[in-house]
Amino acid sequence: MNIEDVDAELLPAQCRTLLEQGGRLDFAYAWFPEDEAGPELRYIAHPAQPGPLQVWRCRPRGRPVPDLAGVAPLMSWYEREMHDMCGVCFADRAETEPLMFLPGASASTPPLERGDPRLIYKPIAYALPEIGGPDREDIQLLPFGPVRADVFESAQFVFFYIGEAILHYHAQLFFKHRGMEKRFEGLLPELGAVLAERVSGVGSLSHALAYSQAVEQAAGCTVPLRAKVLRVILAELERIYNHLHYLGHLCHTTTLKVGEAQGKYLEERAKQVNGRVAGERLLRNVVVPGGLRHDLHLHGLTFDLQRLQDEFAPYARMLETSTPHLDRLITTGLLTRRAAFDQGATGPVERASGSSRDMRRDQAYAAYGELLVYETVRDAGDAHARQQVRIAEIENSFDLITQALSRLDPGPVHVPCIPEHGGEGLGWAESPRGALYYAVHIGGDGRLARVKIKSPSFSNWRVFPFTVHDSNMMDYAINEASFGLTMAGCDR
Repeated sequence: MNIEDVDAELLPAQCRTLLEQGGRLDFAYAWFPEDEAGPELRYIAHPAQPGPLQVWRCRPRGRPVPDLAGVAPLMSWYEREMHDMCGVCFADRAETEPLMFLPGASASTPPLERGDPRLIYKPIAYALPEIGGPDREDIQLLPFGPVRADVFESAQFVFFYIGEAILHYHAQLFFKHRGMEKRFEGLLPELGAVLAERVSGVGSLSHALAYSQAVEQAAGCTVPLRAKVLRVILAELERIYNHLHYLGHLCHTTTLKVGEAQGKYLEERAKQVNGRVAGERLLRNVVVPGGLRHDLHLHGLTFDLQRLQDEFAPYARMLETSTPHLDRLITTGLLTRRAAFDQGATGPVERASGSSRDMRRDQAYAAYGELLVYETVRDAGDAHARQQVRIAEIENSFDLITQALSRLDPGPVHVPCIPEHGGEGLGWAESPRGALYYAVHIGGDGRLARVKIKSPSFSNWRVFPFTVHDSNMMDYAINEASFGLTMAGCDR
């Protein structure tokens, strides 16, 4: 991994150059090296042309860091996160309110600083944002959540609306502080995969894969070819069941009950395939640094997938020809390509707005560099386009698994992977919801010193409100379902 040292004052210029060349900052984080008095910042840049990711290292040494949100708007959340969790000061920040802490919450020291900080909470009245004025008494306010019906995760959504028209929307997330990143500290690297799998249940495989690849890079470990190919099969099995659940849930919001039942039935079928292949329906306890814990049970997989594919094809045609369903999706939740780029959209959400970025192809990992990954791009940027992208990705996943099986040769599936003298690594995966990153720092004692998680939902929640403003209340549930968001990606 090539790391470029960048002086804090030069960060804005370097960011502008990256953007002018068509690249984008993907995320940023801070950590506390043992030999530094304060935090050190890392910026991960995705170049426009095929090539390795760029890692910029900045050591502020007590000086305020320039605010990059004015150059790259998506950096706003990462700067607020670094301020809340690591105490990093940014000069002239436009958004100064905390991101990770609710009103009345604070910490004795920055939570990710070395030591054992205490969370302090003094309940205060939540001040709702104001809009309009005494001459606009027709504007109504609806705070919805954080406790919601069904099995939704905790979040509060504040709507300002007139009749059915939504004038403004504010999403308050980060209600649950699970301390996932802090929990990694002090663990042996081989144990970290167990924790990574539990960050977000529906992305267990992707989290374990991105984490393991980061540790492997830090250790200079070369994974056996068979394990790389099997990782592709597992990753695509995870994508299939996630997208089938997505389609069923989207049908639920448009009241297409037959489509909901069929989608969730196919999701169950896909999870049963997972159980037979990997021994676990959510594909946990398989991927570890160095390869896999055990080989997969592939006997009958081709037959099972063909049956699933044969049932999926008419289901997809039904979704794309059901007029009542399509009427609710077309033009709902419009996200322009410009907004998707500026605010950091990723995965199917970004590809539905005209961008072809896909980590499996652009930054190939596992065995994806030997396979043909088709583009699944749509330009409309609405809920229908997001459905179309996921349908195309399911079809692509079936094909990728077939390609992978044809390249599978006998051999070991694991090698020892123990970073003996510390180090760091960056791992990634194109999860069902988009680009997922793990940045791993290992101390001289061989234990984890810092693990940073950049989840796709953290990015897409940042984007989502831009599709809600000036929409209507009747379409809100459909729009939210079309993004396929999770709270666990934020409540780390």
